[in-house]
Amino acid sequence: MKMRRTLYLKFLLIYVLFGIAAVTVIATFTSRRTLQHLTDRTAESLYREASLIASNYAVQIYDKDESAKVRAEMQLKAIDTYISAEIWIINNSGKVLFDSRHKIDNHKAPVYSSFNPAVSGGFYMTGDFYGAFNEEALSVFSPITSNFKVIGYVVIHQSMKSIIASRNEILNIMYLTMGVILLLSLMILLAFTVFVYNPLNKITVAAEEYAKGNMTYSSNESHRRDEMGYLAGTLEYMASEIARSEENQKKFIANVSHDFRSPLTSIKGYLTAMLDGTIPADMHEKYISIVSNETDRLTKLTNGLLELNTLSSRGSMVLENTDFDINSVIKRTAETFGGTCTEKKINIELVLTGKKLFVNADMSKIQQVLYNLLDNAIKFSQTNSIIKIETTEKGEKIFVSVKDHGIGIPKESIGKIFDRFYKTDSSRGKDKKGTGLGLSIVKEIIQAHNENINVISTEGVGTEFIFTLPKSREE
Repeated sequence: MKMRRTLYLKFLLIYVLFGIAAVTVIATFTSRRTLQHLTDRTAESLYREASLIASNYAVQIYDKDESAKVRAEMQLKAIDTYISAEIWIINNSGKVLFDSRHKIDNHKAPVYSSFNPAVSGGFYMTGDFYGAFNEEALSVFSPITSNFKVIGYVVIHQSMKSIIASRNEILNIMYLTMGVILLLSLMILLAFTVFVYNPLNKITVAAEEYAKGNMTYSSNESHRRDEMGYLAGTLEYMASEIARSEENQKKFIANVSHDFRSPLTSIKGYLTAMLDGTIPADMHEKYISIVSNETDRLTKLTNGLLELNTLSSRGSMVLENTDFDINSVIKRTAETFGGTCTEKKINIELVLTGKKLFVNADMSKIQQVLYNLLDNAIKFSQTNSIIKIETTEKGEKIFVSVKDHGIGIPKESIGKIFDRFYKTDSSRGKDKKGTGLGLSIVKEIIQAHNENINVISTEGVGTEFIFTLPKSREE
């Protein structure tokens, strides 16, 4: 649970840090850049006014004609009112010759000897203009020329308050926009919580329950038609498969224990009875024969388990595929049961396509499939009946059928006959020596060839097994 909360807290922390970073950037970098931009634009606008004044009115301030000088002063005061900025005329020595807002006494005129536009490196400066103002001001200057000589400067002063106020209005809009963005991103975070975090949390809880062994737990998220639903469904399917595997393992162990216990109990019982004299010496041969049969049964069971262990992993079976005549293999396999068929008065009928029918498969393993199927058919066939083995060619596939006229398989058992150790109730009475592994081995071999095997059975009528093999490309 700690890690899940940590993940969510990380997203919350990222969200908070994003908000703090955004506000910090606006308050510092954006604020400075905005103020600089507004200052530059205002300075450019005032410089155009200063240049216009320097060209048209400033020279008249130097004129000895008083009437011309008065007209120029009146014009400059009007411009001051229009642009809301104080206008000065300064000579080369830094002496103020004209101030649009204050009357200048020629004998007491302020002098700013430190003023040197060439040193400032531009056409404006900010500050108190050498102590002239009590607050920060923007000062823009343009040279006044006469006879191609600079005789003074037009200096326009504007308080920085209006520029800072404009900057603050822009920042307020940015803060408001940032707040809206944070609210929208909060909606994204909420959507993430509802559609990602909460389902993921439920799936994680489900995974923890599966780890504890509770394979029936459901996160109730598998119905979703998105990646979370797919993940939940996959985990639930995995849990059900693990549960089924554990159940099969329990059944497997129970069946192994049962099938080993019975012959071992018989062997121990008969040997103990012979040793303590319960079974007389003249009957030892009979019971030793029974013990030998039980030993054979154990050997057969052990070999079957070892073989299934080899075949259990799909694709792990090593096949030695060759092209061979399936008809010939069927004939040889049928001949090995000649004695048993004669004893039970059973006939094997072969209905084979062509004289030779070549397939591409592992001949020894296919022979084992045929042996197991034929052995089963003989065990469960009635006396004086016929077992029919047939081959059919359809396209690129060869179909092999083994059909008996025996006791058949109950409907409820057909889906289980390929399970390990499974025996129908009727077969348990007939097949005392069977291990219940033969059909499991058959299925493993056929699936290793990437082929199919099916069964058709009617109880009391008979059973037919049909499997496919790939047709050989070279005949």
